[in-house]
Amino acid sequence: MLSVELHTHSSLSYDGRDPVDLILEQAAAVGLDAIAITDHDEIDASLEAARRAPEYDLLGIPGIEISSKAGHVLGLGVEQAVPPGLSYGETLEAIRSQGGIAVVPHPFQESRHGVMARITREDLAEADAIEVYNSRLLTGRANRQAERFAESHDLPMTAGSDAHISEMVGQAVTRVDTDQRTVDAVLEAIGEGKTSVEGKRTPWHISFRQAAGGVTRRVRKGLGTLFQ
Repeated sequence: MLSVELHTHSSLSYDGRDPVDLILEQAAAVGLDAIAITDHDEIDASLEAARRAPEYDLLGIPGIEISSKAGHVLGLGVEQAVPPGLSYGETLEAIRSQGGIAVVPHPFQESRHGVMARITREDLAEADAIEVYNSRLLTGRANRQAERFAESHDLPMTAGSDAHISEMVGQAVTRVDTDQRTVDAVLEAIGEGKTSVEGKRTPWHISFRQAAGGVTRRVRKGLGTLFQ
């Protein structure tokens, strides 16, 4: 079994704080085997992490969190950014065309761009896997909804910390049943449902700090663009 972190953000995300090296250091420190950086509509930091992960005795999985018209979708195993603004179905198709898998994060959290506000349950069931535990929770209700949905539709389940600061990397882990430490083997095992999930809540004060920091960085980025 490999311990895999599938949902993290670097400073390349508008709401992320830390560079790749701090994220990899934390992943190694908490005993992870593999990690994916999944920045919002950006992939360069993830590709860098995938290249540098072996320096930390980690497997780096390239990935991205895509802003589809329906909401957020994780593309794991992709080497090129999938453009934002595509339909849900087009986004899944674009991920798969690169040999990746499409994982829907926090699908029942509308305030965080969960897709269930804009698609049907039949559409959601087209995903390759569902994130059923996201560490940035308030009551846990949305996670329970996601888990029930995945169980009822026999869909593979994943977990992710959704860390926007390096200290929170590893708060949620997907245990992947494979003895091969390769990207292809991990993604294949996830797609076959050979996973279990575990995690703990990101402390509220840290979640609020991450959200506030994201707003501040977004405003600064917007002002910088305005005055260029």
